[in-house]
Amino acid sequence: MVLNYIWIAFFIIAFISALIQLIFCGNNTVFPEIINSTFTSAKTAFEISIGLTGVLSLWMGIMKIGERSGIVGLFAKILSPVLSKIFPDIPKNHPVMGTMFMNISANLLGLDNAATPMGLKAMEQLQEINPKKDTASNPMIMFLVLNTSGLTIIPVTVLTFRTQLGAAQPTDVFIPILLATFFSTLVGLILTSVIQRINLLNKTMILFLGGMCLLVAGIIWGFSQMPAEQMEIVSTLFASILLFVIIIGFITAGVVKKLNVYDTFIDGAKDGFTTAIKIIPYLVAILVGIGVFRASGAMDWLIEGIGYCVNLCGIDNEFVGALPTALMKPLSGSGARGMMVDAMTTYGADSFIGRLACVFQGSTDTTFYVLAVYFGSVCIKKTRHAVICGLAADLAGIIAAIFISYLFFH
Repeated sequence: MVLNYIWIAFFIIAFISALIQLIFCGNNTVFPEIINSTFTSAKTAFEISIGLTGVLSLWMGIMKIGERSGIVGLFAKILSPVLSKIFPDIPKNHPVMGTMFMNISANLLGLDNAATPMGLKAMEQLQEINPKKDTASNPMIMFLVLNTSGLTIIPVTVLTFRTQLGAAQPTDVFIPILLATFFSTLVGLILTSVIQRINLLNKTMILFLGGMCLLVAGIIWGFSQMPAEQMEIVSTLFASILLFVIIIGFITAGVVKKLNVYDTFIDGAKDGFTTAIKIIPYLVAILVGIGVFRASGAMDWLIEGIGYCVNLCGIDNEFVGALPTALMKPLSGSGARGMMVDAMTTYGADSFIGRLACVFQGSTDTTFYVLAVYFGSVCIKKTRHAVICGLAADLAGIIAAIFISYLFFH
């Protein structure tokens, strides 16, 4: 229902914004630009879905081998003590625990191409135990919020763009991004737990979250000792090795279990193709709404309004120049990436605004895209508190990014 209201709001605000520009500013091109954006956005949504087909088929085929060979179930048993506290409504040792672990691990390493198929597989398994098939269950919402909060240990894409645009030290945003995305995930987890009445104050969760904090600190320290070139090589190599080990490990387990791994892979790959086709209408809807909002100039007005309000409060408004990246990120990953590149190009890769835009880009994920793809894949229409919790995590990431960037770079 919330997503429905937001989608309608995109069009109403866009129409009002365009009408004002036509009447008061004499902008005769705004309405044609809006119409062009609808066709462009619909085409982009279709291309994204088709582009996902091959990746989904590959990883869902691999996941099917892992599922039938028992590897995914093994992960579920190992992680059951922790995940059962966060997902109390999921039956003990259910295979979805292992699938969610694979998805979260891929997200941590910035492996989007692997994370999305695993996430969609997890949503499919969660839907099997969902009593109301058109309504998002508590585990679905918690899982989605953990995805939209964007917890990533190695932001390879951001670091690559900084290198290409001539940053003196491309990795100087690494620690700020890690800290900002950690706060985003923590807020998303706590808020969702409060709404779902999940108790996080127990020995298992305290030890787990404490261990995660130590792990994050260790990774920060380790990578901070490396030069930029070495960090990029190590992170890319580690991610590639991990992915190949997963593929070989699953196939080996299938052979040991005497499965016909080829036929099993084909069965899973067929599911991947079906899923890619299923999400097209949902993706078209959300991307067209976002495209209209951007083309109408409403996004620019929003940024200018925030800058004006900040000035009235007497607060340093230097961060406002990077806000387009932050506000675009929940709506469009490619759009936010373009805003980040524009900020670095306009102000300089080593400027405060250029660095802050990079931290914004790495601190959260594309909430509405994830909502459309994940819920659309299992035909969920009633999202309940998923949007609120996802956007709250985004807001926490944005606020944390601003404070941390002032601390590191100002």
